[in-house]
Amino acid sequence: MTFDAIGIAGSGLTAHRTWLDALSDNIANINTATSTDDAAFQQRYVAVQSDDAAGGVRVAGAQFGDPEGRLVYEPTHPLADAEGYVRYPDIDLGEQMGHLIMAQRGYQANAAVVDRAKTAYEAALQIGRN
Repeated sequence: MTFDAIGIAGSGLTAHRTWLDALSDNIANINTATSTDDAAFQQRYVAVQSDDAAGGVRVAGAQFGDPEGRLVYEPTHPLADAEGYVRYPDIDLGEQMGHLIMAQRGYQANAAVVDRAKTAYEAALQIGRN
């Protein structure tokens, strides 16, 4: 039972870490400009699914946002086209920060489960020694 809890929480830790990595990458590239001939940075979404065989969850892959992004009129930008436009990713910082908080809390909750399961296992070992 204790090892099941550790395994399930460990899979949650992995999924939340992957989500945190994707979110931090999205936030880091929110102001990445490209020319209008190139695709914008595509924000990454992490797909997670239930892992019935091992218990817990697993990262099933990633999905990507719209490569069209948004066009911004910046005629002095070095990447501006003849009409003065550059392409930026269509990423909402507020949404990303909200998801970042949820992913962080999920990670913390799973870490707390691992810690408590470890404490319970150590207590059971102590009972067995006495």
